[in-house]
Amino acid sequence: MGDGIRFTLAGILIGAAAALLAGRWFRPLLFDQSLTDPLVFGAVAGVLLAVGVAASALPALRATRVDPNIALRAD
Repeated sequence: MGDGIRFTLAGILIGAAAALLAGRWFRPLLFDQSLTDPLVFGAVAGVLLAVGVAASALPALRATRVDPNIALRAD
């Protein structure tokens, strides 16, 4: 689960940096909005982090319910 969260955080940081750098090209599309609105960046990062945690937690919870002996015999 830790790997999934680390990848999610890395993706959020890379995406935020790319959004800040590419902001000058999107300036004509934004009407009376700031390119670096911290509320928007925080909300998007929070939603992406929640989705990443859920995507990592659900398979981890399912894996904890499997009996190790049955899993080893299946291989």
